[in-house]
Parts: sequence; C-alpha cells; structure tokens
Amino acid sequence: MATFLYKLGRLSFRRRRYVALLWVLLLGGIGYASSAAPAPPADSFSMPGTDSQKAFDLLDERFPAASAEGATARVVIRAPEGEKITDPAAKAEVNQLVAALGKGPQVAGVADPYKANAVSKDGTTAYASVTYKVISTELTDKTRDALTDATDKTRAEGFTVETGGDAVQAEQEMGGSAELIGIAVSAVVLVITFGSLIAAGLPLLTAIIGVGIGVSGIAALGSVLNLSGTTSTLAMMIGLAVGIDYALFIVSRYRAEIAEGREPEEAAGRATGTAGSAVVFAGLTVIVALAGLSVVNIPMLTKMGLAAAATVAIAVLIALTMIPALLGFAGKRALRRKDRKNLKSRADSKDHKGRGLTKPGATHSATHAQNTKPNLGTRWARLVLRRPVTVLLIGVLGLGAVAIPATSLELGLPDEGTSAPDTTQRKAYDLLSESFGAGFNGPLMVTVDTGGTKGAAAAAKTVGTSLAKVDGVAAVTPASVNPAGDTAIITVVPTTGPSDHKTEELVKTIRSKASGLEADTKSDVLVTGQTAMTIDFSQTLDDALLPYLGLVVGLAFLLLMLVFRSVLVPLKAALGFLLSVAAALGAVVAVFQWGWLADIVGVDQPGPIMSMMPIFMIGVVFGLAMDYEVFLVTRMREAYVHGARPAEAVVTGFKHGGRVVGAAAVIMISVFSGFIMENDDMIKMMGFGLAIAVFFDAFVVRMAIVPAVLALLGKSAWWLPRWLDKLLPNMDVEGEKLHKTLAPSSSPAAEDDEEERELEPVRG
Repeated sequence: MATFLYKLGRLSFRRRRYVALLWVLLLGGIGYASSAAPAPPADSFSMPGTDSQKAFDLLDERFPAASAEGATARVVIRAPEGEKITDPAAKAEVNQLVAALGKGPQVAGVADPYKANAVSKDGTTAYASVTYKVISTELTDKTRDALTDATDKTRAEGFTVETGGDAVQAEQEMGGSAELIGIAVSAVVLVITFGSLIAAGLPLLTAIIGVGIGVSGIAALGSVLNLSGTTSTLAMMIGLAVGIDYALFIVSRYRAEIAEGREPEEAAGRATGTAGSAVVFAGLTVIVALAGLSVVNIPMLTKMGLAAAATVAIAVLIALTMIPALLGFAGKRALRRKDRKNLKSRADSKDHKGRGLTKPGATHSATHAQNTKPNLGTRWARLVLRRPVTVLLIGVLGLGAVAIPATSLELGLPDEGTSAPDTTQRKAYDLLSESFGAGFNGPLMVTVDTGGTKGAAAAAKTVGTSLAKVDGVAAVTPASVNPAGDTAIITVVPTTGPSDHKTEELVKTIRSKASGLEADTKSDVLVTGQTAMTIDFSQTLDDALLPYLGLVVGLAFLLLMLVFRSVLVPLKAALGFLLSVAAALGAVVAVFQWGWLADIVGVDQPGPIMSMMPIFMIGVVFGLAMDYEVFLVTRMREAYVHGARPAEAVVTGFKHGGRVVGAAAVIMISVFSGFIMENDDMIKMMGFGLAIAVFFDAFVVRMAIVPAVLALLGKSAWWLPRWLDKLLPNMDVEGEKLHKTLAPSSSPAAEDDEEERELEPVRG
C-alpha cells in the first residue's frame, strides 16, 4: 500500500498540471451536468414492509382522487370571547373565510366546518380543512399569500385564526451560512497550524473541489436516482470536514519530510505513501459506516448514507492525487518563512563543512537544538504516561457523567406540537387540543380492504363499532368508501396526544385486534396516519440498531486489524467510540429534550429527539472517530515498528500527530457547528450532535484515554496471534517496506546524525 501510494504521489507531483487540470475539468463537467439536469424530486418518506406504509400505498391506489400527497392546511377559527362560532354573525364570517380559501390558487377543495362536523362541543371553535393539488414544496408564493390574506381578513374582525399543516410550514432551505462559517474557521485554524497561507489554502481548495463534485453529482443524478434536495446535506457536511482533514494530514507530513531535508518530489511521495495510507483506511471506515445505513431499510437514510459515502471517496482520491500535484506548484513555499530560512542555513552549513570551514557548525547546532525542543504534543504525551491511571479514570468518569441524560432519551419525529410557541402552527395545534382533545392532532387512519369485492361499507361499520369500545379511543368517524366499494377509511381519534406513550400502546392494541376483525369481516385491516408512521419509523430503527452496530463495528474492526496488526488496539478504539457517542447523545438530550442551553443553541421548543438520531450518530461518529484513531495511532505504530519502545512510540505519535489531529478536530467541529445556525431542526440537531461527538472523541478519547490505555498495555497493545498475523495481508500502512525499498543514503536524518558526530570534535 505505502509503496504504491509513494509512486502515485511522485507521479502526481511530476504530472501536476495534468492532474490539476483533470480535477478542474471534472468539476466543471459535473457542475454543468447538474445545472442542465431536471429539478430534483421532492422529499419522500417511505418505510417498506411496515403496516402503515402498506395502508398508505393502498389508499394511494384505491383513493386516487383524494390527492393523498397534496399539501394540506387546517385553518382553526375561534369566536371572540363570550360568543359562539355557531352564532349567525360568526357563521357568516366563517363562510366568507371558507369561500375566500376556496378561491386560492392550486386549491383542490375546502371542507365546510359546519357540514364536516368540525365544530367543538362548546361551540367556540371550528376548523376548515384546505387541500391542494400539489405537494407543499410546489406551492407558489401567490398560493401562500392568498392563504395568509384570507386568514388575516378574518382575524381583523376579532376572531382568533391560526393555521397548521404542511402548506404553511416555512421552507427550511440551506442558506449557505453553515458552509461559510465552517470554511472561515477552518481557514483561521489552518493558517495558525501551518503558518503559511499557501499551505493553509491547499486543504481548503481541495475540500471545496471535492464537495463541489460530490454535491453536483447528486444534483445531476437526482431525477434519475430519485435523490431529493436534502440528500446532499449530509454529503456536504461530511465531505467538507473530511476533505479538509485528509488534505491536512498529507500536507503536514510533506512539510515534515521537507524539514528533514528531502527534495519536494521525494517528500510528496513519502507523504502520500505514509500519511496517504492512513487517509485510505480512515476513509474506508467512514465509507463503511455511511454505506451501512442501507441495512436500516429506510430509503431516505440509505440515499443520504450512500451519497455521503461517495463524497468521502472523492475526498480520498483528491487527497492522494491533487494534493501532491498542488504541492508540486507550491514546493518549499508550503513551509513557514522561518523554516525555509532554517533549511537554507542548514544547506549553507553543509556547504561550508564541505569546504573545511567550521564556523557554520554553531548555526546548525542552534537549529538542531531548536528543532528538538519538545512541543505541546510531546509534553502532553509524557504527562499522560506519568499518570495513565488518573487520566484514564478522569476521562471515563467524565464522559460517563455527560452520558447520563441519554438514559432519559425519548424518540419521536418533529410535529407542530414541537414548533416554537409563537408560530401559527403551534397556536393552531394548541387550539385544536383545547377544543377537540389532545388526540385530535394525531388521528389514526384505519383502512378496511375487502380484496376487490364490494362490501367494504359493512365491514368498516363492524370494525368501527369494535374500535369505539377500545380504551383510549375518543371517537370513531363514519367510514368513507371508495367508488368501487372495496376499500373504506375510518378515522380513529385517540384520547391522548400523538407523542404520548399511551397513543403508541393504542396503535399496538388496534393492530392486535385486527386479526380477529379480519376473520369476522373477511377483509384486511391496517392502521396508518402520521402518528402510526412515526411509531413504525421508531420501531424500524430500533430493530435495525443492533444489526447495524454489529455490521459497522465488525467491518471496521477488521480494517483496523489490517492497519495496526493488533487485536487490542481496534478493541480499544471501538470501546472508546461507544463511550464518546453515549456522551454525545447525553449532550443532545440535555439540550434538545431537556432544554439546557436552549437559548444559546437556538432551540425554540425542547421535545423528543428525532428517531433517526441515535443510529445516524452511531454511523457517522464511528467513521469520524476512526479517522483520529488511524491518524494518531498509525504514527505510533510506525515508530514501534522501526524500533521504538512502546512509551517512546506514544510520545512520537503525539510529537508528530498531536498538533495536526487537534487542528483537524477543531476544523471538523467548526464545520459541524456551522450547521447549528440553520433553521431546519433536523440539521441543527445533526450539527450539534456531530460537533460535540467529535469534541469528546478527539480531545477526550483519542488524546487522553488512548495514550493512557496504551501506556498501561505496553507491548501487549501490539500483540497479534501468529496464525492471525500469517492470515492477514500486510498492507504496510506504516511504510516499513517503503523504507526498506528506498536507499539508506536518501535519508537526510542519517546524514544529519553523521554530520553531528563529525562536528563534535570541532565544537569541543
């Protein structure tokens, strides 16, 4: 692996113009294809195999005129205090509102509240249901304005009028601020880390190109592969973060090789062969974790995971080819100006030495002493090695304490009940709950299918009578039968709200009674509706969690065994990941469910955590956590293979990789944190969860717990059974074969040591 990448790096360096041109042309071509492609389809949500999805598909087939996918709006009207909505004057005002709503563009129909039995028992509140011919994302501004104008006119007459439904949901589009914030902070961190604008610009440039290719490719294939506009969100988030990180590690290794006196082409080859090997395996772990989301069997998650995995693969390819090519243009200018002066002084010293002059030896000695001064990474590693048990206990107990809120995790999907209290959707939700009951906002739709034969009306009547007697049912509406007479719909209103645990139990009870009802009525009875879909969604994720965790951790464990030639190091990596993701989930619960720091993060209304969050965080965070494990521990493994003692190997890993891993983590945290600024609740929660998870994993697990564990394990950390050692292919990630292949004379470090020995008598 290292030898192949070494050759690839040198080839890209020599053919830099062609390599750079190829990537730019690829970006331009895919960008043009995306601009010429049809608009991506709207977001669609499905859960193949679930009862609610089967019922939804049945309704779509048997009730095509119902426009099941069309947008809806529910306009709630409450009479002024002391009056009734059934009073003649109020009734006339409501009728005018209904008429105005029906004249709006794209409206399919409006249900008169007085005819649809949509008036509360106390006579104070009514609601009118508006259906549209198109889905919510296709509603025009003119349509939305017509809805707002009609409600404002009635509100001006002294009525309380609020509107809910997907027709009035604010479009939560990515505004671009998240990416700009992440890039800006990343630029600052890179400049501080490298001390060179050129070196700092390389990771940013390649990451933007990689994300541009990935996102444009998703847009170009959107209509073909049915990829919605939100599919690219995760790809953009992950691609930008790993793209910067992967380039950062190769550029950093290149600078280290140049500092040792190697020529730029040789330095680029060695950097690609060593750091590039770590990039390949780190990228593979992320790809495995993201692609593994397909086992959940939820198309939306599968598409998001595969799209993000493809973007990560592009980031790896760019890091291995375009970075060496750009380094060919940069040369030694990728170093700080001070470092370039030191190299020149070193070269002058060698030149003077060759002429028999001794004066420059003092300059070389000072430079050498400066270069061997312990950096922050070295000092931190030595501190951990002196107190490994203390550091281990503080890290584990600290993350354990943060993880405690995760034990109170409540899962669900956002609805209007979790909207901000000052929004019209939330006000409409509260009005309906007060006047019609908490369960009115989460009705259940029960379908009765007689299998193509007439008789659905009689069967539905029997089913409705039975369900009305079930505990937890507030009301059952008369059945609606399709023209063919073979399918009917019954609406069941629970006594509890859509997010209440008792509502979930009611759905299970109805489904358990379905088998008996099916036998009595000779029909299929299914439960669907938004509430049932949410329940099935959570159950699907729960069922897939353990298989997914086993698949991802198992495959990544094998990859890490190939990288480290060890059993305990991959095991430690997996356990550390579980600790960091548990702590991250605890933080998410504390902020988004309990409301801690809600004002700072921008959480309008604390509520249940999105059902997909745990499995999503496991997939993404595992891949990213293994990035830091590979980058940091690979350098330790490299030192150990080349003869260093275990403790020395840990120090070497932090000496060369600690600063870079820390910078990479700060960059990734800044990229994810930028998405907290978005309006979309799901994106906000994803950004916060990933940012805090990277913080815990990079700075607590990888920087503290990992060296403490390695210090306690000693040589045992690198133990691998002989039979397994022979069975596993040697990928040479640490570059051992590469070092043996290259001529010893090409090592400037060896030359420097010889020079030091020759200068000693002169200095004496």
